Amino acid sequence: MNIAEEFEIKELLHQDTYLSNGELITWNGKTDEVFSTISSTDEYKPTQLGTVPHMDKDTALEVLESACNAYAKGQGVWPTMKVADRISCMENFVEQMKTKREVVVKYLMWEIGKSLPDSRKEFDRTVEYILDTIEDYKQLDRDSAKFHKKDGVYAHIRRGPLGVVLCLGPYNYPLNETFALLIPALIMGNTVVFKPAKHGVLLLSPLLEAFQKSFPKGVVNVIYGRGREVAAPIMQTGRIDVLALIGNSKSAIALQDQHPHKNRLRLVLGLEAKNPGIILPDADLDLAIEECISGTLSFNGQRCTALKILYVHEDVQEEFNKRFAKRVDELKYGNPWKEGVMLTPLPEPNKPDYIQELIDDAKKYGAKVINERGGARSENYIFPAVLFPVTEEMGIYKEEQFGPVIPIKPFNSIEKLLDEIADSNYGQQVSLFGTGIEKIAPLIDTLVNLVCRVNLNSSCQRGPDVFPFTGRKDSAVGTLSVHDALRSFSIRTFVASKDKAYNNEILRNLLDSKSSNFVSTDYLL
Repeated sequence: MNIAEEFEIKELLHQDTYLSNGELITWNGKTDEVFSTISSTDEYKPTQLGTVPHMDKDTALEVLESACNAYAKGQGVWPTMKVADRISCMENFVEQMKTKREVVVKYLMWEIGKSLPDSRKEFDRTVEYILDTIEDYKQLDRDSAKFHKKDGVYAHIRRGPLGVVLCLGPYNYPLNETFALLIPALIMGNTVVFKPAKHGVLLLSPLLEAFQKSFPKGVVNVIYGRGREVAAPIMQTGRIDVLALIGNSKSAIALQDQHPHKNRLRLVLGLEAKNPGIILPDADLDLAIEECISGTLSFNGQRCTALKILYVHEDVQEEFNKRFAKRVDELKYGNPWKEGVMLTPLPEPNKPDYIQELIDDAKKYGAKVINERGGARSENYIFPAVLFPVTEEMGIYKEEQFGPVIPIKPFNSIEKLLDEIADSNYGQQVSLFGTGIEKIAPLIDTLVNLVCRVNLNSSCQRGPDVFPFTGRKDSAVGTLSVHDALRSFSIRTFVASKDKAYNNEILRNLLDSKSSNFVSTDYLL
């Protein structure tokens, strides 16, 4: 096995501490071994990367207590801190984070099989997201540094924190999407308990010290272990104000059900999707095929924004299928650091079997694998299978597959197709491929009411991060973008005062003395 020295795992990483109340506390209990499905030897064998704490209910509740004490029912140092000071803490963190790029990128490759270019992109994009969040927060504060007057009442309106946040990120973007929840929650004055995903857990270890050094005690707290053993007990206390989760809707529902005060619980959720690609008869097939390759198979299709089903018009299905299947078979498979690879090992050991089950089920109902390499197996991979024709009774039609299998369904009636999309449980995005505006225009006008992003002649994607990222129906609750996430993790709150001389004098004294962090017209540059 030829592995460049900079990417070798030379020693195991034993994450033997957890972050609570501003301290990295040594864990002396049970641990879980972390393995990569990537082999470091010529004869295949999963590679052990290290260990992480297998924390229990009692410890999880102690960590929760730290977050609650730091918030102190809204009276804590962090939620009442000046905006400029919270920004300073975040700037300190991101500067320390930048120094850990190489090691985080290495573990992104080993833990979840993400290619080297994409691992680097995830790290850099996350840094950019933090910096953009800081700038947007400054603008939000500038916009709030004033008084409004209506009907003889002055109002000083700002956004305040919601409380204690339980943050759970996904394995497919364990850095970027976890931080897309964590960073706006923190900067708005909330305190956080967060648990890394099962896969992609060690890559966060190099950042724990940066969290510890950058924020007041109890503001950021990190736990490890199984969700049912640590997250569920935390929810059962009723002390969590916001559940922030990117992952599966079953997990989100199970955690919500644990909370005794449903009306008090705010939700910020990014859940599954079944994003369709629609290829119209007049589509540029060269462009559509390349975009659909990227859309279906970037990171092996393990993205909620991936194209999960392709609807191809009967007039062009034969030509599209032939050329698309050929392009899939041409894709290069290899370990993440190999140049030019698009297909990489799957991080979940049971995923090839799951994909095989979907293929076998589709075949049972009449679909065929139309690419020559489709379904070829190795110890840690199954080559993408292009399935055609897919029908509604197949599992691959109903489920959000999170891996390398591509269902293609023919259509000839755009009205029936729109009904199918409308009847779906999901409503995140769609990709629409075509050229004639007389057909595209009415389609766009309907699709924007069924999903939250229509991608014209391009694959679905989350970014740029300044654009809204959300979904209808079972695909999301709340909106995540640099701008919107700050609002998702906060609430409008204000001080009101009747226009009376004695009130105005008090306000002037408050502003002149700078004794209130909330009532302030100081302007951040």
